[in-house]
Amino acid sequence: MARIPEDEVERLKREVSVQRLAEARGIKLHRHGADLLGLCPFHDDRNPSLVITPSKNLWHCLGACNMGGTSIDWVMKANGISFRHAVELLRADYLPLAAAPVQPVKQSTVPKLPPPVAREADDRALLLQVVDYYNRTLKQSPEALKYLASRGLQSSEIIDRFKLGFANRTLGYGLEGKNRVAGAEMRGRLQRLGILRESGHEHFNGSIVIPVFNASGEVVEMYGRKITARLREGTPLHLYLPGEHRGVWNEEALIASKEIILCEALIDALTFWVAGHRNVTASYGVNGFTADHRDAFEKHGTERVYIAYDRDEAGDKAAAKLAEELIEMGIECFRIEFPKGVDANEYARQVKPAAKSLGVLINRAAWLGKGQRAAAPEPEIEPLPAEAETATKEKKIEEELPQPEPMPTTDALTEEVFSLAAAPEPVAPAEPESATAAPAPTIDVAVEIRGEDIFLQQGERRYRIRGLHKNMSYELLKVNVLVSGKTPRNESAFHVDTLDLYSARQRSVFTRQAAEELGIKEEVLRRDLGRVLLKLEELQDEQIKLALAPKEPEVKLTDEERPGDGVAARSAPVGAHRRRLRPVRRCGRGDQQTRWLSGRGLAALGIAARGDGAIIISCGQKFAHGSRTRVPARRAARSILRHDRPVSLLHGRSRPQAQGAGHRGGGGRA
Repeated sequence: MARIPEDEVERLKREVSVQRLAEARGIKLHRHGADLLGLCPFHDDRNPSLVITPSKNLWHCLGACNMGGTSIDWVMKANGISFRHAVELLRADYLPLAAAPVQPVKQSTVPKLPPPVAREADDRALLLQVVDYYNRTLKQSPEALKYLASRGLQSSEIIDRFKLGFANRTLGYGLEGKNRVAGAEMRGRLQRLGILRESGHEHFNGSIVIPVFNASGEVVEMYGRKITARLREGTPLHLYLPGEHRGVWNEEALIASKEIILCEALIDALTFWVAGHRNVTASYGVNGFTADHRDAFEKHGTERVYIAYDRDEAGDKAAAKLAEELIEMGIECFRIEFPKGVDANEYARQVKPAAKSLGVLINRAAWLGKGQRAAAPEPEIEPLPAEAETATKEKKIEEELPQPEPMPTTDALTEEVFSLAAAPEPVAPAEPESATAAPAPTIDVAVEIRGEDIFLQQGERRYRIRGLHKNMSYELLKVNVLVSGKTPRNESAFHVDTLDLYSARQRSVFTRQAAEELGIKEEVLRRDLGRVLLKLEELQDEQIKLALAPKEPEVKLTDEERPGDGVAARSAPVGAHRRRLRPVRRCGRGDQQTRWLSGRGLAALGIAARGDGAIIISCGQKFAHGSRTRVPARRAARSILRHDRPVSLLHGRSRPQAQGAGHRGGGGRA
């Protein structure tokens, strides 16, 4: 039996008041110095002989009982129960009702704790209630949680998902005694189910309990593992319900994956599961591969089994024998080879991180077939509509991805801008139509975009994508993917991971683990992920093209050309402007000057040109507020030459600007 931790016992002795327990039984206490006196409830006391010392939280009877002790001793004596039962009562904060005349207490057969099972429940419901009780007990038992942690199984997820429990002999404390009709009936049913032994003790007492459920959620088997290190000789460490083994633990893995890891014990299987290898189940010992296992493998179409039995003589012989049987069933077999004398749980605790060390052994597993093993075929992926070329992306060997288009250089953009200013806008030559060009494959998937989150619906499964905006290269598609849906039991489930969708290995791991979480086949999720990948490629292509699209060059004026608040336009001397126009005057007269100025000359004068043959000229006070006006280049050149001074062009009209006077307002329409 699992021992109660000493610190828990000391806590109860310290925190549970003996005075409160006595007063709850209707005993009137009177102060006598530092002590309290009252009638002893454990014998026919007429003169107060019960002494309680609150400072030490102890009690003692000076009369016929001559007994005493702590709060635990009081509960044992008052209720006629054992030490363990008394501790459980105090843990539950039990207080008896006040009694009238106190009578000596005999052995109690009335339960003091709430019943763990319902009397009207049938056998299936009864086993589920026992499993729930053991599960609650585990969560409140530090010694059991400490044992799981010592085995590398400190995971609240496995406790809730697989309903792990702990049996500590407290199940019977909530049952009526066998000397009562209801108590005898309930105990008889629990004995028939294998929960209680003929002696009345719990079958799994002192054990971690792992239930096995069938596809309908019924308990068909229970396994117990003793947690106490030093047991009496001959005490078994491993326990099962009486009778033949039934059921397959974690049968959902067989539904979700064609590759299964088969362990010798459930503790080893939990070790793989906690390390992230969820496609795992277990035999019931070296000779515990049952007819239910065979039927389940055939029913769910298992194709490959990795036998992870202990690496000892018994484990090696059992693995070889089992492999022959599975190969005859058409299932390919591999042997996961631990070091000599080591099992899966011990290896995972010795070589960390467990996820990586166990993964290496899986990849190096020895083939158990006869002769030379044929090359494993590439996984076939069902092509999606109008995407025959992209279907091969589901293969394990990744294909070469298209290179991104080169980004135009700054010099090229600058040259293009000034060349357009000197001549009419060039028309890009039309690309010849290719007779063999095929339209890019498209995927008809409903997409909802909320900020940086992308949502896609695939049947009953919903995908959420994050991080696509960070992928600005065609060579990478690393995103965070969350898939959610309903399990076969109609429970909500999800799986989330960050992966590169162009990595076949990462896709394979994601689909395998997601299939186990959601309880659906890998092929379904593999097809979903293919559609998601192609849709994300479309969205990625759009964002890359948008980022590479040429931006309209920003016009930058010098301090001399920027009028600011209009003062520069008023203070610029006419002589400086005339000096700028000297090279224009030398190039000829009339139209020759206009053509030169409307082309390279405007740039030489520091006036910005646009690609559509127009220029941008500051407009006096309007420029101080960020306004600019577009006018044809030749028209601006004629105005500059005609007035021979700084010109302000506003709303389609040109005006000579007097020296020292700024432009104020304007009219008309551009």
